[in-house]
Amino acid sequence: MSPILLVAHGSSYPRAAATTRALARAVAAARPGGCVEASFLDHAGPRPDEVLATFRDAGFTSATVVPLLLTSAYHGRVDIPAVLAKARAEGVDLAVRLTDVLGPVDGRVPAPLLAGLHRRLVETGASFDAVVLAAAGTRDRAALATIELAARTLGHRLGVPCLPAYASASAPTAGEAVYALRARGARSVAVAAYFLAPGRLYDAAVESARTAGAVTAAQPLGAVPDLVRLVLDRVAAPASAPATAA
Repeated sequence: MSPILLVAHGSSYPRAAATTRALARAVAAARPGGCVEASFLDHAGPRPDEVLATFRDAGFTSATVVPLLLTSAYHGRVDIPAVLAKARAEGVDLAVRLTDVLGPVDGRVPAPLLAGLHRRLVETGASFDAVVLAAAGTRDRAALATIELAARTLGHRLGVPCLPAYASASAPTAGEAVYALRARGARSVAVAAYFLAPGRLYDAAVESARTAGAVTAAQPLGAVPDLVRLVLDRVAAPASAPATAA
């Protein structure tokens, strides 16, 4: 059984790395006998190329890399392929398969992602009649389109209006989205967290939304069971991105 390497962006926020490692443990528990490790592009360690080297040294000949990303923006398109290329250049002779990101692909929002977002909202215990899907933000138009798709699909699942919002780089802010929904007649606006782990941008989005009158804010997806299922689905399915091999 080939090992799985989860690759997160990384954050200076102390709880972010712990959340990613908890997800790795949960995936490992759902895949008895398999090796699952977490890695980070920045701020925390280990780096992906370092873990791939340990896989090689342990006798593995292949590995599956899962980007812990909700969009295929710069980190997915450039940073992760670059670090895999670095590993190859350093003599890590593994056959590496890179899966799709955890967000929408080919115009489809993964069912486990929607289930996880829904679950986190239910966990707040609050009643709501509208939702803001708060994301980190990006200037990449294709990535923004997938977040907008996720917001529409989540709203359809919940049966309430749902607007996307961003903590940086894009508009509207979470607070602006709350105001927009209230202007349309919503009385109780909740925030769904389009974040995999806690961090500065998640905190900023929640503060913006609460200042505008949001009644509750869901936690990031973290190690929610639905996200574990989604990671395993990505591992089991053929990746749409080209495989990367030594």
